[in-house]
Amino acid sequence: MDNGHDPLLSAPPRQRTPRGFSLLEVLVGLLILAIGLLGLAALQVRSLQHNNDAYFRSQATLMSYDIIDRMRANRPNASQYVIDFGEGPAVNLPDTVKTDLEQWKDALATVFPGSGGDGAIEMNDLVVTVRIAWKESGDAPLQEFATQSEL
Repeated sequence: MDNGHDPLLSAPPRQRTPRGFSLLEVLVGLLILAIGLLGLAALQVRSLQHNNDAYFRSQATLMSYDIIDRMRANRPNASQYVIDFGEGPAVNLPDTVKTDLEQWKDALATVFPGSGGDGAIEMNDLVVTVRIAWKESGDAPLQEFATQSEL
């Protein structure tokens, strides 16, 4: 039966090939990108926290060296620099010792954030131990740094 149509000459029907992305693939890609960006943001925050910790430790080092140098400059009165956390200089100290301790304690309170920093000085013969403590913020644990030196 001839309907005017030659089956050999007619082209097979074209199948459509999928092109582009489906909406689901785009959403999955965006989700992966968002997770990656959140990870980068978390890394940046941790990096800033560690950088801040390092800054405060270096400040504690400088502040401990400062008071040790003051004690070396005033060796005859070095034993009178002994002070504990929360204490101010005693009234009956020599002027130089009293001024050094007041300036050092004020600098500690200024340099460290939050509740400020505080320091203690212990001396055993010619070995001096300087301890500096500070609380960075809110419910953060108390940080303490100690330096020991021989006068």
